[in-house]
Amino acid sequence: MQVNSFSLRPTILSLAIMAAFSQSSFAQTATPLNAEPAEKADAKAAEPKMQKVEVQGTRNYDERRQDTATKIVVTQEDIVRYGDTTVSEVLKRLPGVTMGGVQGRGGDIRMRGLGAGYTQIMLNGEPSPPGFSLDSLSPDLIERLEIIRAATAELSTASIAGSINIVLKKSVQTAQKELKLGLFEDGGKFGENINYQVSDKAGRMSYSISGNLNHGQYERPSYSDEVRMDANGNPFVKTHTYNLGWGTFSNVGFSPRVNWNFENGDTLTTQSFVNANRFDGYSTDVRTNDPNFNGLLPMYSSDLQKIHSDFSMLRTNLNWIHKLEDSAKLDVKLGVNYNKRNSDVGFAGYNKDNAQILDRKSISGATDKGLTMSGKYSAPFVQDHSFVFGWDGAYSKRSETRTQKDNVDFVANTLSVFPLSANNLDENFNADVTRLAVFAQDEWNITKQWSVYGGLRWEGIDTRSSGSFKSPIPNANNTPYDIHNRFSVWSPILQTLYKLPDSKNDQIRLGITRTYKAPDTSRLIPRRFYSNDNTRNNPDSQGNPNLKPELAWGLDMAYEHYLPGGGMLSASVFLRKINDITRTDSSEDINGKWVSMPVNDGQATTKGIELEAKFPLRAMMEGAPAIDFRANVSFNWSSLSSVPGPNNRLDSQTPISANLGVDYKMDKIPLTVGGNASFQSGGPVNISAVQSSYSVPKRVLDLYALWKFDPKTNLRVSLGNLLHQDNINVGSFSGANGSVQTNLTPTTVTARVMFEHKF
Repeated sequence: MQVNSFSLRPTILSLAIMAAFSQSSFAQTATPLNAEPAEKADAKAAEPKMQKVEVQGTRNYDERRQDTATKIVVTQEDIVRYGDTTVSEVLKRLPGVTMGGVQGRGGDIRMRGLGAGYTQIMLNGEPSPPGFSLDSLSPDLIERLEIIRAATAELSTASIAGSINIVLKKSVQTAQKELKLGLFEDGGKFGENINYQVSDKAGRMSYSISGNLNHGQYERPSYSDEVRMDANGNPFVKTHTYNLGWGTFSNVGFSPRVNWNFENGDTLTTQSFVNANRFDGYSTDVRTNDPNFNGLLPMYSSDLQKIHSDFSMLRTNLNWIHKLEDSAKLDVKLGVNYNKRNSDVGFAGYNKDNAQILDRKSISGATDKGLTMSGKYSAPFVQDHSFVFGWDGAYSKRSETRTQKDNVDFVANTLSVFPLSANNLDENFNADVTRLAVFAQDEWNITKQWSVYGGLRWEGIDTRSSGSFKSPIPNANNTPYDIHNRFSVWSPILQTLYKLPDSKNDQIRLGITRTYKAPDTSRLIPRRFYSNDNTRNNPDSQGNPNLKPELAWGLDMAYEHYLPGGGMLSASVFLRKINDITRTDSSEDINGKWVSMPVNDGQATTKGIELEAKFPLRAMMEGAPAIDFRANVSFNWSSLSSVPGPNNRLDSQTPISANLGVDYKMDKIPLTVGGNASFQSGGPVNISAVQSSYSVPKRVLDLYALWKFDPKTNLRVSLGNLLHQDNINVGSFSGANGSVQTNLTPTTVTARVMFEHKF
C-alpha cells in the first residue's frame, strides 16, 4: 500500500484575510441584503398568491452586476438560440470558453484556454459525477449557465481556470406544455430529435417533466502521415494512413421535478435526471508506405474496429429548505447517482498481403455509484452582513472489469509487441473516493458602493483503489495493486466589488483565491493500456500512483461599465501561480516500448486578458434597427519551469480566442436572424525538451433564423460550421529516433430545423 498525504495549513495571507473580518465568518456568494436571494425566489415560486411577484423580482435582479462574487449568467433564451442539441455546442460561444478537439464535434471544455481538469464542470452546484457526459444533456433541460471565473467557498475549489455550473430547470412559472421536433444533417448523414416539457401546479405542489430523444448517424474520414528517423536523424519510414469512421448513436433523457410548499414556509424539492445512450461505430485504417523509403512496415497494414457501447445514468436529488427565526435558513441536499457502461469491441488486423493476423475481442463494463450530502446555514447575525456556514460531502464507488481475448492463428507476424500466441488479458479495478468539505463565508456591504466577500474552505479527498491486471506476456501471472491516496487543501478566498461613486454604471472587482486540481482516479492506477502499433507518437499509457494535486494562488481583476438596455463593457485580467504541475512524459521501457505517464514536474505561471462587450444598437442610437451586438476576446499566456521555451505553454493552452455575434429582430415581419463567428488560435507548443506539437487556428461560423408564427409557435433554422475548415495538427519528436506525424481531419457543415410549439 502506498499513501500520499499532505495538508496545506493556512498561510499568513489566509490569516490576514480572516483577521480582516472580525466576526471570523465568511460569506455566501449570494445576494446583498437589499435583494431577494435566489433560493427564496425558488421557494416561493410555487405559492399561487406570490408567484407572479417573485418571478418578476428574480428577473429584475442582475446577478453579474450586483453580486460581490464574480459570475457570468447565461439565460435559457441564449442557450436555445441556435437550436443546439448538445451543451458543448452552446458553451463554445461563451466568453472565455473554448473547445478542444475537432471543431463542430465537441471536445474538452476549457476556460482561460485550459482543460484537462483545470476547468471544473458542475451540475446544480455539485461536481459532475464520474462518467457523466455533457453531450448526454439536452440544452432544453437547462435553466441557466454560470461561468465562475474566481472561486467561491460554497463551491468546490477544484477550479484553477474557473468553473462552469449547469443549473437544470427548477421554477414553474405557469402551467404549460411545449413540444420541439427537429431534424439535422451532418456530412450527408441525417438525424432527428424530440423534446417535450410539461409543467403544472396543484395546490401547494408544482411539478415539471422534461424528456428528450435524439438519434443520428455519422461518417468521418481523416488522414495521417508519419515520418520516422533513424539514429542519425535521417528519415527511413514514411507512412500514410487513411481512416474512416461511421456509425449510429441514440440518446434518451427524462427529467422530472416536484416541488412542495408547506404552510410553515418550508419547501421540499426532488429533481431527477435519467439518461441512456447507445452507440454502434466502425473504424477502419489503411496504411501504405512510401516506396522511396525502405523501412519496416507497420504492424498492421490495415485494420477494422467495431464498437458497441451502452451507457445509462440516474441522478436524483432531494432539497429541503427550512426557515428559522430572524430570517435564518437551513438548506440541506441529499443526492444519489448511478452510472453503468458496457462496451464490446472487436479488432481485426491485416498484414500487407491483406491476410488477417489478429482477431481481438474485448468486453468491458463499469459502474459508478455515489452519494452526496451538503447543507448550509445562513443568518443575518449582523446588519449589512450575510453569513453562511456549510458542509459538502460525497462518496463514490467505481468498479470496472475488462476481458480481452486474442486469436492469432493466422499468418505469423514477427513485429508483434510480444511473441504471438492466444493471450487473454483480464483486468479488474475498484476505487472508492470520499470527499468532505466545510466552509464559512460572509458578504459584507461596507457602504452602498463597496462590498466585500470573504470565505474559507477546507476540502479533503481520500482515494482507495485496488485490482489486478494481466500482462499480455504468455504465461504471466496477474499483477495485483492496492493504492491509497489522501490530500487536503485550505482555500482562503477574498473578493471585493467597488462601485465608482461618480458613476452608477462603473465598477471594479478584485479577487484572491486558492484553488487546486486533483489527479483523476484513472491516472493514479499503474495498469498499462497497450497500443496496437507502439511508436513515439502512439505509445502505451500508464497511470502514476505517486501523482500529487496541483495547487495554485490566483489573482483576478475586472473593470465593468454598464450601458442602457442591458449592454455592458468589461475588461479583466487574471494570474495563476501553480505548483506541482502535471505533464505527460514519454519514455522507453526496458523492452524498448514507448510509454506515456503523467508526472509532477515543476511550477507554471498562467496569465491573461479578457475583453467583453454587448449592447443593443437601439440603446445607443435612437431609431436604429433592433440589432444586438456581442463580442469577446481572450489573450492567454503561460510557461512551465520544467520545459524549455519558447512556446512552453501549459496543457497546450489556447493563446487567443474570440467571438463576434449579431442578432437582428425585424420590425415588420416576425423574423429574427443572427450569427456567431468564433476564432481559436493555434501555433507551436513545446511539450518537453524533445517533444512538440503544432495546430492550425480554428475558425467557425454559425447562423440561425427564427420565425414566430404566433406567440406559441416558432420555426428555428440553423447552419453550423459554415467554413468547414480542415483540422490540422502536427506532433514531433526531435533527436535520434525522432518522428513527425501530421493529422488532417476534414469537417462538415451541419444544418438543423426545429419546430417549437407551446400548448
